Amino acid sequence: MFHQLVTRQGMDLVLDWKRLGEMLDIEQAHTQPRAGSHPHEVRQWLLAYSFFPTKWLNQIFSVGGMKWNGDLLHLLAYQEVDITRDEVYRSAVKLLSSGDDMVQMLYEDEHCLVVYKAAGMPVHGSVKGQQNTLDVAVAAYMLNKQDPILVRHIHRLDDETSGPVLYAKHQLAQLKLDEQMRNNTVDRQYIAIVHGKLSQDEGTVNAPIGKDRREPKRRVVTASGDSALTHYHIVAKYEHYTEVALKLETGRTHQIRVHMKHLGHPLVGDKLYGGDTKWLNHQALHGASLTFSHPLSSQQVYVQAMVPAWYAEIKQHITKR
Repeated sequence: MFHQLVTRQGMDLVLDWKRLGEMLDIEQAHTQPRAGSHPHEVRQWLLAYSFFPTKWLNQIFSVGGMKWNGDLLHLLAYQEVDITRDEVYRSAVKLLSSGDDMVQMLYEDEHCLVVYKAAGMPVHGSVKGQQNTLDVAVAAYMLNKQDPILVRHIHRLDDETSGPVLYAKHQLAQLKLDEQMRNNTVDRQYIAIVHGKLSQDEGTVNAPIGKDRREPKRRVVTASGDSALTHYHIVAKYEHYTEVALKLETGRTHQIRVHMKHLGHPLVGDKLYGGDTKWLNHQALHGASLTFSHPLSSQQVYVQAMVPAWYAEIKQHITKR
């Protein structure tokens, strides 16, 4: 079955796609270019409509990745990995053999997927052969489906932050999603529990973030840092705590944690930034939802992540005070 890829009103471009192995099949409903046209003509035609990234089209053209099969145009998209050489997939093989649970899938199609990341699990490894990462778990999931293609994460969450993480299944999807991240059009919503009562029901923290020279693991608000913008509004007020919903405009390391500390309201459990750890040994921060434009259809995709048990338990503690 074909699915609509892109339509440009008033232009001779109606493309439909389906996957065939490593190829993305394109069926076009108009006469330009004609089936069998030289790949150079096909490339020029596709470039003219500005949907496909120039970098991607030039790359697949250079390796002979544009081929005709009757009226169907094949574009090389999916990259199979060498499991014996790729470090992540070698770790994924070991994870599969251990019988451990792999991933909780929140959304998936042929081009991208969204996976739930638990608190305490890093997105990617910091040492060679590390198995307890989300990247490895996703690779194991793909191996279990007998589909060993290269899958890349589009954004990251702090190790101790739970929530949804977006992955691309091929380079075209990656380039399109990376562009959304650069343009701040991926909507990332978070919930958190902070110390104290915020003075305003809603607000925006616009404060640049940089490294703390005295503590390499910490980040601080500093004039020499990178621009960082966080929106927040209060969800619930308690005697000594506040539950807040937050939206990121940028994606700096520890951004929410630093900005809440900057306001004088560190996250519960966040020892690094002054939070109390008597109920929780990591920051009370959860990625609640993720919204993005599908990299091929451009339709909005909304993914929600269930609130984890530890977050619900913290709320029970603070409501009793």
